[in-house]
Amino acid sequence: MDAIVFGATGFVGRALVAELLGRGQRVAAAVRTDTLTPWLAERGVATGGLNVVTADLTRPLTGLPQARDVYNAAARFAFGLGVEEARAVNVTGALHVLEWAATLPRLRRLVHISGYRVSGVRPDYARLGAYEASKAEADLAVHARARELGVPLTVANPSTVIGPGQHLGLASLVGDLWNGRLPALPGGPDVFLPVVTMDYFTRFLAEIPAAPAGEDHWVLDDDTPPLPELIGLVARHLGVRAPRRTIPVGLVRRLPRALTGADPETLSFLSPDRYPTASARALAARAGLEMPPVADALRAWADDLVAARFGAATPWLRPYGFRDRTWVMGDARDPGHVLLHGLPVNADVWARVAALLPGPVLAPDLPGLGRSAPSDRPVEAWLAGLMGSVRTRPTLVAHSLACGPALRFAVEHPERVGGLVLVAPAFLQAPASWAARSAVAAPLLRRMSAARLAATLGVPEGPEVASAALDLRRPGVARRVVAALRAASAGRDAARALLTRVRVPVEIVTGSADPLTADPGHPVTEIAGAGHYPQLTHPDQVARVLSRSGASAR
Repeated sequence: MDAIVFGATGFVGRALVAELLGRGQRVAAAVRTDTLTPWLAERGVATGGLNVVTADLTRPLTGLPQARDVYNAAARFAFGLGVEEARAVNVTGALHVLEWAATLPRLRRLVHISGYRVSGVRPDYARLGAYEASKAEADLAVHARARELGVPLTVANPSTVIGPGQHLGLASLVGDLWNGRLPALPGGPDVFLPVVTMDYFTRFLAEIPAAPAGEDHWVLDDDTPPLPELIGLVARHLGVRAPRRTIPVGLVRRLPRALTGADPETLSFLSPDRYPTASARALAARAGLEMPPVADALRAWADDLVAARFGAATPWLRPYGFRDRTWVMGDARDPGHVLLHGLPVNADVWARVAALLPGPVLAPDLPGLGRSAPSDRPVEAWLAGLMGSVRTRPTLVAHSLACGPALRFAVEHPERVGGLVLVAPAFLQAPASWAARSAVAAPLLRRMSAARLAATLGVPEGPEVASAALDLRRPGVARRVVAALRAASAGRDAARALLTRVRVPVEIVTGSADPLTADPGHPVTEIAGAGHYPQLTHPDQVARVLSRSGASAR
């Protein structure tokens, strides 16, 4: 084989395998359980040159295919590990990889992936914690043993590697920011938590074997802003409030963890230290590698974190991201359908319907709801901005509360819309109860579990409802849901009047258990057995209506 990658199912290892395969190399992937092959298939990576082999690094390695280049990307990365658990892979496993590599007759390079904070550090398990101390011990042991055996070694010391799938370390801090649990930042104004993107790091790793051996490369972006500026940048992108205060690390260490929420093992990373990146920059220059602008990389990673619910979910629609603080998923240029959600859910409510539609869709979260930040513009102006990039004449689909703004947009911009489908239009049904619009509704919504929310909405519990429940717990979202209900109740008559002015094809979809209270003057499809959320309970029937409406609009 051209290369063998240990730890090939890990965050770095699997991306490295994909990079090497993309370069046409024959790659052996050493795994304990093969979750790599489906991961590569999902990303369209050609696997003709891949050989997946089983290996247990905690034992001496035998029976593996020979390789020219050996990469050790295996690590037990978690905080709160026991010492023996951490050492089994991070120290013993690293030495087993090295000793096996020493037996290869045509070995060109062993690339050991370490960490930017551990090189040359004394492995003090009591002070550093098991993960960082074991990585420090491994760094010393691998260097020493490689010298003894004459193994051509290069060590890569990455900082926080960011990209889809990275949900530890700095990601936890961003998660606290997103969920309103970060009143202050640990550390001072000069804390330096550098990052490097996964794409750059894997390209860098692929170049190492052709460069001279014996180097230790610190691979990180020197332009990463100090932590307060980094968090401020991410906060502005997400549309949330950044903390204005910092707390000295020493004080955080002394406070109870239940109060701070900080894992003691992460605190040693909160340092103003800088790192010797000259050799890594020289190698990158020779290979023609350039880091992407760090601000763009951080914003893209923040999008990935929100899309994956910080590791709790799988994104159902790509591309995704924040656009002017609005969460947008799908095709923003050529959608066949634009899907607008109602209350108290988000755009994920359309996942099952969208999967059944014939063409691309655009699905945003409404301003101030779901994942989107509040807007100081009326919803109609926000919708006009959203549609500004759309080049098609899509079918505009709206549910419940969103039906009013969608109808107004269709009346004012008939040339931009091919058709209009109103699903359970709130202004044609009985108004929400006083209790749902009262001040006590918001705290009740915020405390609802996914199961309780599903029962309240009369829909099956599933990922769409779980997603909505997560959003309702974020500061201000539940309160804005209730405020939107009150505003919608006040505009019912005006919305009904617009139905006589619309000049594009209109179709109404309602459930038999959620009837209309007024004649819309347009065709109505009633779905037997459905309630207020037919897109969740009867997605196939809703998709058929939308497909038909889309075809007639075209």
